[in-house]
Amino acid sequence: MPYLILLLLLIGLIFGPQWWARHTFRRYAESRDNIPGSGGELARHLLDRFHMQSVKLEKTEAGNDHYDPITRTVRLGPDNHDQNSLTAVAVAAHEVGHAIQHQQGNHLLTLRTRLAQLASGVEKLGAAALLLIPLVAIVTRAPSTGLLFLLAGVGSLLLATLIHLVTLPVEFDASFNKALPILQQGYIQKQDEAAVRRILRAAALTYVAGSLASLLNLWRWLAILRR
Repeated sequence: MPYLILLLLLIGLIFGPQWWARHTFRRYAESRDNIPGSGGELARHLLDRFHMQSVKLEKTEAGNDHYDPITRTVRLGPDNHDQNSLTAVAVAAHEVGHAIQHQQGNHLLTLRTRLAQLASGVEKLGAAALLLIPLVAIVTRAPSTGLLFLLAGVGSLLLATLIHLVTLPVEFDASFNKALPILQQGYIQKQDEAAVRRILRAAALTYVAGSLASLLNLWRWLAILRR
């Protein structure tokens, strides 16, 4: 029974933030007549307003809204790019918030970019270590060596998730120190502010939700190694 409770808690930890974020986005995704433009139009307007004409705006695949500091590009999914919903304008403002961080030389965004690159490399090393376990065990015929590779692989994947988690302040800054004050300047109505706060909170947690979901890769590797 304790193991079942622990499993349920783990599943809730991994999938809970993702489910809540998606539920929040869907809840406010309906187009509204009192929102004059789409998320893409708002993003382009804000980029121009804050003298970031060189920052590109692109439509990307659904669920992949982000700001790319390497190419200086705001990318919005089809719905958030094309629709005039609360979700669309809030998510667009959040991603423009990251562009503003970049323009201002925000050290947290710089750190997040470097850590994200590090996390990608760490994840690849961890996967490689787990993949090599059977080969190493056969060649060395030493169970302890295989165990070391297992610990290295698991540790690398856990470290990659931890790296993502520590960048959470960057997301909340983009939502509540950048996007929200801008949207309050006449872009949303007062009665919609509570809903917009929920959307911005979900946007901030989306990055972390994806990082927690990456723990499933570790579960899959362990399942493969048991065979």
